[in-house]
This record gives sequence, C-alpha cells and structure tokens, in this order.
Amino acid sequence: MNIKNLQLVLEDTFSGNFVSYYRSHVAHVNIQGRNFYADHKLLQKVYEYFQGNIDVLAEKLRTVRAMMPVDLMTVTMSSPVADQAAVGDSEDLFEQVLETLETMINQYVDLNEAAEEVNYIDIANFAQDQVAVLSKFRWMIEATLDRDTDTEEDPDTDD
Repeated sequence: MNIKNLQLVLEDTFSGNFVSYYRSHVAHVNIQGRNFYADHKLLQKVYEYFQGNIDVLAEKLRTVRAMMPVDLMTVTMSSPVADQAAVGDSEDLFEQVLETLETMINQYVDLNEAAEEVNYIDIANFAQDQVAVLSKFRWMIEATLDRDTDTEEDPDTDD
C-alpha cells in the first residue's frame, strides 16, 4: 500500500489549515464596524476551529509516517490557501475568510479521497467531518453577508 499521495495531501491540508488559522485570526482582530461584536464573535469561532486542528493534523501526519513541516516557508508554499494580507472593511474580511473556507472544503474533499484510496478510514472520516463543519461556517458567513444562496448557481455543475 503506497501512502505517499496521502502524506502529500495531508501536508497540504495541514498547511492550508495553518494559513487559514492566521488569516481568520487577523480578520477577527482587525474587523470594525457597526456589527463589530457579532462579526468578532463569528470570526472567533472560525479561527478557533482552525487553531484547534493544527495539532490534530500534525499528529495525523505522524500516523502516516510523515513529518510536520519544519518552517513557515514550507507551510506557505504548500498551502492551498494563498498567504495574502487580510485587509479591508468588514465585508472584504468576510469575503476573504469565505474564500478560505471554500478552499479548505475542497482540500478536505481531496484528503478524503486520498485517505480512501489507501484505506485510512479514520482520516477519511475526519476529512468528511471537517467538510461538515466548514460548510456550516460558510453558511453563517454567507448569511452575515446577506447572500441569497438559493439563487446562486452551483459552480460545480455544468448548465
């Protein structure tokens, strides 16, 4: 059983989670506006989720005989989430966090597939659970941005 692909996807997931943590924490701290308290609290839930997964993902790397990245350059280079400045007004910051959530949902779908290919069911189950959590955050942020998600087209369908 070759787990090299799982190791690589899991490292990318760790890195994406780490960058997502930092970007969402910056948005949490720097958000301003009339809805500051509610926005601040929602972004706190998001960054705490990512923060809580740092050690979990690092330990999952070790279970597949891989190492946690040893420097931030490696983390930012392998991250599917771009290491860009989290700046702007509250709507801009929420849009940036929403983009991060979308990227991480896709990353966990990839992790699920990589884990299933080599029968690492615990990692596949973990990845599926993360898609559910991230999807809920996506819904909360879309609702905060007053998006009418019922009328948006699904980008994954061809019409």
